Parts: sequence; structure tokens; C-alpha cells
Amino acid sequence: MLERFSKKLQEMRLHSSKVVLALPALVVAVFFFVLAASNVHTQTYSLEKYSTAPETIRSPITIENEKKTEQQIREVTQSVDDRYSISEDITEERVSLVREVFEVIKETEHDAEEQSSTGEQLLKVESLLDEDITRGLPSGVYEPLLSAKVEDLKASEDFLVTTLHNYFQEGIRPARLDDAERRLKLKVQYSNLPDTLKQVTSDIGAFALVENALYDPQQTEEAIKAAATQVEPVMLRAGEVIVKQGSTITNDVYDDLQLTGLLDDQHNGLPFFGLALFSLLLGMMIYIESLRAVKESHLTLRHLTIAAFTSLFIIGLMKIFSLYGSADQPVHYLVPAVAGVFLIKILCHERLALVLAVVYALMACILFNGHLSGALNATAGMYLLLSQLAGIFFLTKMKDRLSIVRASAGVAFTNICALLFFLFMSFEKYSWTEVLLYCGYGFSAAFLAAVLTLGLLPFFETGFGVLSDQKLLTLANPNHPLLRKILTEAPGTYHHSVMVANLSESACEAIGANGLLARVAAYYHDLGKTVQPHYFIENQMGLKNPHDFIDPEKSAEIIINHPYDGARMLEDEKLPSEIVDIAKQHHGTTLLKFFYYQAKEQNERTLEKDYRYPGPKPQTKEAAVVCVCDSVEAAVRSLNHPTEEKIKAIVHSIIEDRLLDGQFDDSHLTFNEIKKLEHAICETLHGIFHSRIEYPETKPLVREAK
Repeated sequence: MLERFSKKLQEMRLHSSKVVLALPALVVAVFFFVLAASNVHTQTYSLEKYSTAPETIRSPITIENEKKTEQQIREVTQSVDDRYSISEDITEERVSLVREVFEVIKETEHDAEEQSSTGEQLLKVESLLDEDITRGLPSGVYEPLLSAKVEDLKASEDFLVTTLHNYFQEGIRPARLDDAERRLKLKVQYSNLPDTLKQVTSDIGAFALVENALYDPQQTEEAIKAAATQVEPVMLRAGEVIVKQGSTITNDVYDDLQLTGLLDDQHNGLPFFGLALFSLLLGMMIYIESLRAVKESHLTLRHLTIAAFTSLFIIGLMKIFSLYGSADQPVHYLVPAVAGVFLIKILCHERLALVLAVVYALMACILFNGHLSGALNATAGMYLLLSQLAGIFFLTKMKDRLSIVRASAGVAFTNICALLFFLFMSFEKYSWTEVLLYCGYGFSAAFLAAVLTLGLLPFFETGFGVLSDQKLLTLANPNHPLLRKILTEAPGTYHHSVMVANLSESACEAIGANGLLARVAAYYHDLGKTVQPHYFIENQMGLKNPHDFIDPEKSAEIIINHPYDGARMLEDEKLPSEIVDIAKQHHGTTLLKFFYYQAKEQNERTLEKDYRYPGPKPQTKEAAVVCVCDSVEAAVRSLNHPTEEKIKAIVHSIIEDRLLDGQFDDSHLTFNEIKKLEHAICETLHGIFHSRIEYPETKPLVREAK
């Protein structure tokens, strides 16, 4: 029953923690929704036809005006001419009739001596000619041909055949037949033919001319379809001016307003619903990453709160910049969004900074859309994403404040490259003045990001009590008052702390813990020894050991008190809680064996718990590492000739003792990490206590020189 209740209580706590972790993500999502609402809201107008526009109205969306598109298609198709196909059979048929006339004439002239009169010749011509020719031409028309010379007949025939071929190739439509006959007559009139043959040539040509271009319905339909497909849809582009201020609302303008939903009776709530879904999606991204980071002990609720406040600041900053932007002034190039990922990487975690960089870039697509519902500014999103990713990449190790400045220089270079890419890929042509101006925007954005980061970092560190790398570096300064206190009052302890710091940093880096935190905490972990420095062997320097003159119980009390005296002094100086905790936990609940066994010899009833540190046990990996390195350094320093085998043996024995004593139970160290920890400590100690050449003594050398 008790076990079931405990399990249920644990589930309730887990559920409660998930709800709490969702709050920062929810606040960011809601804040973005509120600020971006105006970017998707479409303002409507109460307007009537033929009234005056109160302001310049632009289209909020890109949409096709189907009515105007259909009108243009009708106009184009109506202007398409009928298509005709030219019949080659008709051409050859009519030309052959002309040739037949001249062949019959030649044949009749050849037999002219046997004929008694011209009338008989004409009768013979008609009898030899095709019926179509005799019906189309009167018999008297051939008389000039019968009396003409052979060469003139040849010239007339060639002239007619050539001319008819040309006209038929062009195609003779019904409406153009009369025009073709007139042209033929004029051409004959101005030809070199004999005057006696011009009329007969014209008559025969007019007879031969017929329609040979026949209407083709299939080609005509195809031409109409092809013309219709060439018509571009009439589009009303987002941002395009529908009507200018003071202009009359004509029928076409009113139709455009109605088409784009800008009239009062056309309210549309779908954009807000879409924005809500988008905001929820971004909030889910933040929430899922928060759960993962907290589960892996990378972040706490305090870090998520910092990320939320930073996000609110960056979103608000983007919204303010967007109010001053336009198509001619792309102010998104000036937005110092990199400051957000700088702060989050320094104060929280790099992966969270990457996730939020993507989130900010997606938000920028809407916030910089020029308040056009349905529009997205992909350029702004891409630019800010590249800029932020560059900031995360270039901000590596925070050795000093100049690290932020160096990272911002890399961001400036990235911004300028991205800007040049957008400008050169654009269809618009930019002057060199504009190119330099936009490059200045990119440089200014990086500069502003560095200024904001350097300015806001102390406020976040102080307000939220965050221990950043920058603050750790400040605390590592040897001129810090507390470190000066250790150096002057307990110089042996100071040297011991420096050695522990070196060991702790290398060991933490080997297991993926915060090496800088371990180093700085190791500097301060024995601050409590400054209360009574001479009771600790490293500070006695040849003096008599005061523990030889007091009871083991009193000696144990002095030794056991030093972690808590140090923690109290650190708290009084307002040092970060992480360093205070390591100072308090660096001995855990270990047993002070020397004085315990000494007291045990004097009194068999001596209790072990009286000679154990009150704890708590190390709660973090860094505290556990400092706990091990503190004992290892003291033990190795006590060796007369520390060889590699001795060092390995003593390190292994100390770690094994801490493990069996349960000192690592609360530190989240795994067995694999403990193995890596042991190896890293041994490697560092080998570098410190490496083999040295034994130099000969100075005195014999001096004597030999004499």
C-alpha cells in the first residue's frame, strides 16, 4: 500500500514538473501570437461604389481576378482569324485547264491550212476543249489566239501559268476572289504581252481563278485554344495598390476590394486560427527541447526562465523593428537577434540556443511580412537563421569578454555574405551605394548584438543568479580577495587548491562535465582552512604539529568544520551557490580515519559517526570530481618517490573507497565515467610527477673546478 502511494506521488510530481516546464514555452507562444496578430489581421473598410477612398488601400493577398481573366480570353479568341487550308488539287486542275486551252489553240493553228475559215477553226477549238472550259469561256474569246504568233502564245501561256501558281499558293478565299481578278487584270495590263492578247489573257486568267482556300474548322479551333492558353491570368498581387487615397471607388475597384475580402461584410478568422496553430507548434518545439534538457540535467527551471525572458526580449525587438520597415527599407537586416542566442548559449545550453535560433527565424517570416495577411518574408527568416547559427558557431570558449566581440565579427562577416547573396540573386538592380548601405546594416546588426549581450549579461547573471563562464573567469582571477586571503594566510592550502583545480578540470572534461566550474570551485573549496591554517599539515612548514598536543576529538572537530566554515565565508561574499555547494560537499560524509582510529585506541566506545563529515554527499559530477581530486592530490603529494605504478594504485584505491562508501550515490556518475575519471587523473598526475634527470651535486663540481 505504501509503495503504491509512493509511486502515485512520484507520478504526480512528474506531471506537475511537466506542467511547470510548459509555462515558459506557453508564455513565449502567447506573446508571439499577440504581437504577430496585426501581421495576419486584414483591415476591412465600409465603402460604397463611387465613394472616395479614405486612404491608399493595398491588396493583402495574391489572388487571381477570374472575371478579368475570362474577359481577356474572350477578347483574344474573338480576334483569332479563321484558318483555311489550300487545295493543291484545285490549283493543278485550274492550271491544267489553261494549258489545255493553249494546247488546243496550237493544234488548231497547226491544221489551219485545211480549214476554210476562222469560224470553222473556232468550232474545232470548242469541240476539242473540255466542257468546263466551253461553259466558262465564250467561243469568240479564242479568236485573237488563233491569229497570234507562236512565241506570243508561249509568252501568254507562261505568264498565265506563273501568275496563277503565285495566286493559288497564297490561297484564294471567297471574299478575295474579286480582288485576285482585279490584280490579275492589272498585271496583264502592265505586262509585255502584245496588246491583241492582253484581253484574252485576262479573260482566260479570270476564268481559271477560283477559290482554293477552304475553311478548316479543326485548325481554327486549335488556333483559338492556343490563343486562349497564351493569356496570362490577371493577378492581384499582395501589396499592390488597389486604390489611392482620394480616388473614386469605381466598379472595377469595388470588385477588387470584394475579391480580396477588404469590405466590412467579409470578416475572416482563419488567419488568426492559422497563427494560433503556428504559435502552438513553435511552443511545442521549445517545450520538447526543455523536457529533454531537464531530463539530461543540462538545464533547470531557472535556465528555462532565462530563455523565456530572452525570447520575449528578442520577439519584442523584432516587432519594434518591423514597425519601421518597408519594401524600400528592409530593416530586418538590422535586427540583432544574435544577441538572444549569445545569451542563451552563455547562460543556458548550446542546443537550446540552436532550437531557439530556428524558432526566432520562423517568427521573423511573419513579423517582417509587411503586415500583409498570408504573406511570409522568407528572406528575413533565412537571413536571421544564418546570422544566429553563425553566432552559435563562432562563440566557442568564453575566455573573456572579447570572445563575444570576436564572435560578433564572425557574425558580421556572415551577415554581409548573406546580404550579398540576396542582392545578387535578386532581379532588381542595386547601385553600389545601396549595396554598401545594406552591408552596413549587416555589420551594425552584429555590433548591436555584441553591445546588447555585453550589456545584458551582468543583469541576467545577477538577477537569476546564473553562473556563466564569464563570471567563473572573473572568480578565477588570482587577485580576487578570497584567493588573496588563502594565498597570504594559508599558502600551502593555496598551492594544494591550484593542484586540485588542474586535476579537477582535466577529469571533468574527460567525462563531459563543466571543467571550468570544477577548476574555480577547487580554488575556493578549502577557504575554511584559513580560520585555523596551522592545523592543516600543508601549512605547517616545519612547525610542530598542533594536533600532537590536543585530543583526537578536538582535532577532528577542527578538521571537520573547515568545509562548512568555507561555505559560510563564500555565502557571506555572495559567491554563486554552485561554488558554495562544492565547498560544502567536497568531503561528503567520509570518515576522518586517522583521528578515528587514534581515538579508538584511547576509547573502544568511540562512535564512527562522530568522526564523519556531516555531508551532504556530492550532488553533482563536478562536486564528486573535486572530492576525489582533493584526496588524490594530498595522497600523491605525501609520496617520496611517486612512480607511475604508485600513482595508479593510490588513485584507484581512493576512488574505490569513495565508491564503496557511497559517496557517488547522488552525483549521477556512471561506472563508465568513473573509469574515465580515474584515467584522466592518472594522466594528469603523470604529467606533473614525470621522471626527472638526477643532476650531480654542486659541491664536488666546485672542488673539481678548483
